[in-house]
Amino acid sequence: MVVLEQRASVIPFATACRVLGVSRSGLYARRQRHAAAGDRTPATARRNSVQPRALSAQERDHIHQTLTSPRFRDQPPAQVYQSLLDDGVYLCSQSSMHRILRAHGQNGDRRDRRPPQRHTMPRLEATAPNTVWTWDCTKLATYGRGVYLTLYVVLDLFSRYVLAWMLSRKENAALACQLMDEAAARYRIGAGQLTVHQDRGAPMIAHRFIDQLIELGVTLSHSRPHVSNDNAFSEAQFATQKGQPDYPGRFINAAHGRQWHEDYFAWYNHHHHHSGLAGFTPEQLYTGRYHEVAKIRQAALDTRYALNPERFVAGRPTVPMPPQCVVINPMPPEERGDDTAGALVNFPTLPAVREKMKLSFN
Repeated sequence: MVVLEQRASVIPFATACRVLGVSRSGLYARRQRHAAAGDRTPATARRNSVQPRALSAQERDHIHQTLTSPRFRDQPPAQVYQSLLDDGVYLCSQSSMHRILRAHGQNGDRRDRRPPQRHTMPRLEATAPNTVWTWDCTKLATYGRGVYLTLYVVLDLFSRYVLAWMLSRKENAALACQLMDEAAARYRIGAGQLTVHQDRGAPMIAHRFIDQLIELGVTLSHSRPHVSNDNAFSEAQFATQKGQPDYPGRFINAAHGRQWHEDYFAWYNHHHHHSGLAGFTPEQLYTGRYHEVAKIRQAALDTRYALNPERFVAGRPTVPMPPQCVVINPMPPEERGDDTAGALVNFPTLPAVREKMKLSFN
């Protein structure tokens, strides 16, 4: 207190308290106590003083013996308190009983509780198509009150290509098994090749669905409970879908929903210039055609640069390329031990596959 009062006037009081590691509010309270006490010694903090109304040591021992007696040792303080009152006996309040038991380490919940669960953060990397898939379901409103359709969408993490989708009137594990089984067969997924990431919805954690993927030789990955960012790529696709200008908002029936989504996923895969893919479409990355497209774009930029170089103050423009590695929950650089996390470099050459690989299970 003396050091603070004798500090230089240019040093703010809050700064001095922070440097000395003392509580500013506590010092204000101490000032008020000294001012109120005048010439007398100010009262100490309540927690450091002996309360005249406190139970004596003998009373506390007697209460503890009563609480642990054969009659009451299996009863909580609320039951003991009421039972003693029925006998015309008052020892102390219920809160005092709790404090006495707590002091002896005998207060707590008797029920067996599951210890807090710690779920590992999923960390996935995709450096080529068909190495990591992410999928999710979303509800689609209809004009019927309380009636919703369920849309299943399987997304290739590396290219954001929609590999498979299904529209149903219900959501269950059987439909999810059908979707994954047909998608794995269509894209010829071999054992140990693929990791499927999903959240913890009912179909995703069903034993039937998990057993089906294990039989296919697929590695399972789940989001942490109540963490939507662990499946951000599927969530972002749904945001793009429902943010379209022609999105109906409500569908008349399942046929209407299938018709709209057939057109949407054809546009999304082949014509949507994805901001996360440096403006390339998912189909261009999935098939590897983005190299050819990049050359066409670069030629257009070079032509314009040759005609009007003064307009490009940063120098000759180059076509940005998509990231080499797409990551779910990237590891911080300090944990990786390097400073290359998040670097954007060119893709390796990918084998060309069919340009049109539209798959829908109706």
